[in-house]
Amino acid sequence: MASITLKDIAHSYTGESENPDDFALKKLNLTWRDGGAYALLGPSGCGKTTLLNIISGLLTPTRGQVLFNDKDVTGLPTQERNIAQIFQFPVIYDTMTVFENLAFPLKNRGRKKTEIEPRVIELATMLGLENELHTKAQHLTADAKQKISLGRGLIRKSVNAILFDEPLTVIDPQLKWELRSQLKFLHKQFAFTMIYVTHDQTEALTFADEVIVMYEGEIVQVGTPEALFERPEHTFVGYFIGSPGMNILPCKLQEKNNIQVEGQTITLDKKYARIDPTAKIELGIRPEYLDLAPPGKGGLPARILRVDDIGRHKIVRVALGSRELNVVVSELTGMTGDETSLLVDTSHANLYINDHLISGEEL
Repeated sequence: MASITLKDIAHSYTGESENPDDFALKKLNLTWRDGGAYALLGPSGCGKTTLLNIISGLLTPTRGQVLFNDKDVTGLPTQERNIAQIFQFPVIYDTMTVFENLAFPLKNRGRKKTEIEPRVIELATMLGLENELHTKAQHLTADAKQKISLGRGLIRKSVNAILFDEPLTVIDPQLKWELRSQLKFLHKQFAFTMIYVTHDQTEALTFADEVIVMYEGEIVQVGTPEALFERPEHTFVGYFIGSPGMNILPCKLQEKNNIQVEGQTITLDKKYARIDPTAKIELGIRPEYLDLAPPGKGGLPARILRVDDIGRHKIVRVALGSRELNVVVSELTGMTGDETSLLVDTSHANLYINDHLISGEEL
């Protein structure tokens, strides 16, 4: 296993350029500790796979260095980096059996049969393939083939890192949950350095100890799942994490801890220094930290537009002046019409200047 350091990394597919817009991956610095489980999360086209391919050696960055345990590997080819990479679609040999596919990475490195067989059986059992060991891969389902691909990446115990590029795309939803749990178990058991690329927030938040959120070629936040949910450092993180995502509302800072949203005043739990009046100021509040009450029961006057019942709770779409936002409630009680009062848990409110979180002082 290895710690991985990215030093001043940037990449342009058209070569060196003075124009920042030419770079698919903007300048970044990042260190992944040895044995950590990480997720690279973001929408399609944000630079996740580019970054992963730079780590694996499939791409040489336009700028910067890649270090494994402080050794510069920027110019080394993939085969000399001792990593395993698992792709979105299965990479296996259809004419080989499950056993032969799983054994191939070890056999190719000259390992003895006495080492190969117990390791293959152990991993096949973990992946639920023990009854298919002597079946040729061409006769298996897409789910089973991707399990083999995962197994081939996990079979070696001495790799520097295991890189996953959206590996569960072809897996059905229930099996996805099982495989994520198995990957977490394997990580705890063998302490591999694992980096998992996905656009699915559920996959990222349930797999990783730390999540790196990317947006338009940049890293906008690195943190635990809890930090990403409670204190998004960028409005994109707030919007992208959560289902539904954070409500982002334009506002004005009137006094140290009073803001105005759609003509209504909200008093925050923190005070803020004077802000440039030309800056874009926004309030971020999770739907889970809003509530509804009958009209006249305090809060801000609002209007219910739609109610979606998703079983465990209801997602209520409301209008606050000209702005629409989501509210998550367990039940709607005491309301007979569309008019309602919007209650804001200000202890969970975040204030953003030009899309970036600012810190206030406790009152």
